[in-house]
Amino acid sequence: MKVSIIGGGGRVGSDAAFALQVTGIVRDIVLLDANPDMAAGEALDLRHGSALVGGQFFSSGDYSALDGSDCVVITAGLRRKPDESRLDLINRNVGLFKEILNSLKQVKFSQDSTILVVSNPVDILTLLAINAGILPEHQVIGLGTVLDTSRFRSLLADSFHVNALDINALILGEHGDSMVPIWSSATVGGANIASIPGWTQGKGDAIFAATKTSGAEVIRQKGGAGRAVGMSIAEVVNAMALDSGRVLPVSALQKGALGVDGVSYSMPTVVGRKGAVEIWEPQVSEAEAEGLRKSAQNLKDTWAQIQ
Repeated sequence: MKVSIIGGGGRVGSDAAFALQVTGIVRDIVLLDANPDMAAGEALDLRHGSALVGGQFFSSGDYSALDGSDCVVITAGLRRKPDESRLDLINRNVGLFKEILNSLKQVKFSQDSTILVVSNPVDILTLLAINAGILPEHQVIGLGTVLDTSRFRSLLADSFHVNALDINALILGEHGDSMVPIWSSATVGGANIASIPGWTQGKGDAIFAATKTSGAEVIRQKGGAGRAVGMSIAEVVNAMALDSGRVLPVSALQKGALGVDGVSYSMPTVVGRKGAVEIWEPQVSEAEAEGLRKSAQNLKDTWAQIQ
């Protein structure tokens, strides 16, 4: 599988490439960046480790190098400021993103190719990419709340001293301020999350609040997120590469689940070789359903501002 990363010379793009190298599933990785030397340097650095991991091929180039890509990952974009919401990025990033989409229209894709949008605000930009008509709508997805869900599970595990792999707790909706934690289905080792000794809803709510501000905190402390984002990207790309049918909270075009349509945001989605294979309508509480509808309306309101 050939994966091309636009923004591959930056923090997120290069961390995604490294995560793909470590997991060893995709074979050919191309890095493209506005700074060609950075992309070339990252590709060279990664190539030096190929003999120790999976023997992948790394290269860099311009948009012509993307021809034949099975998946194009878009990470390019301006960084979020510590006190800036993801949606506040819209006016700064939409112009850049449209330029990228125009360039992608010249790329020779295969029938099964996919686009994975990572740049923020990811739900808005994913819908822009869908509407660009470069690929069929189900073959264009966004990273959505995959990262938020990972942060949520990890922070819950840290707080209650359990293995994060045993935590099954979802965040759905917008990748941003209106994201919704789905407490009604949260489990630890198959047991309801309230079974954890010392659990209170207040503690859970505090952990969710920390999850919402995790990105800003990482930006404050080290200048930008990268490691967990890269692993989240690899999770989605590998699910497509293996056609594994993973159910992940990626951002995809909604067509009626919980009464929501016309926006791209995160619901439980079967991810396969052609992107969003199927979107499931989750069984949630009425409060959670209302939160998801409000999240969708928040995105619709923002979308209206850029039309």
